[in-house]
Amino acid sequence: SYELIRRSLEAAREVPGSVIASGAGTDHLQPGPEASVDAVIRAYEEQCEAVEKLGGRIILMASRALAVAAQSPDDYVRVYGRILGQVRRPVIIHWLGEMFDPALAGYWGHADHYRAMDVCLQVLRDNAAKVDGIKISLLDKDKEIAMRRRLPQGLRMYTGDDFNYAELIDGDASGHSDALLGIFDAIAPAASAALAALADGNKAEFHDILAPTVPLSRHIFKVPTRFYKTGVVFM
Repeated sequence: SYELIRRSLEAAREVPGSVIASGAGTDHLQPGPEASVDAVIRAYEEQCEAVEKLGGRIILMASRALAVAAQSPDDYVRVYGRILGQVRRPVIIHWLGEMFDPALAGYWGHADHYRAMDVCLQVLRDNAAKVDGIKISLLDKDKEIAMRRRLPQGLRMYTGDDFNYAELIDGDASGHSDALLGIFDAIAPAASAALAALADGNKAEFHDILAPTVPLSRHIFKVPTRFYKTGVVFM
């Protein structure tokens, strides 16, 4: 992983204006009795240090080990507070839902997504200066919009909703979601053209381009959602 990040960053430096963001998580730490909350912190620190050493930007991934080790929402607040207190530049936090990874059920200390959202928002408020935004992958546009409207001033919502991305990116009177989507790998030419149209203020063209891609995305990301990568690679 370290070598891949290094090569990606070297390639990006050849393209003016490009940005490389790397996931930093705890995937080298096996969930279980040995994976204490302190061990989770050390694992996050190790990967964050590796990314920052190479000049990369961090996407702070959800942790299976933390989902097992945490005894309460306070443990999530403690872990994220510790890591965010050390990062050099604002990060994107990724809240990956259990439909993408069953091992992450009950993340933030609650099975109910709205109660979990309260804990996540507390982390964002407490560490707003170290957070660029939050990506939530719950495949529920109403939950994404509800959280988007409660974000601290200046923080971005990155949509992870591969079912409803067009309307979420377009937004409403109270805001919009930015795009950080798995399906964009499979529909890159269409996504690029649609976003260019939106940037030019042509919302009709934006929706005309993306509308035919939505049924494909809903097929690739349907239950069992966690196998979506097979569909993306096939495309």
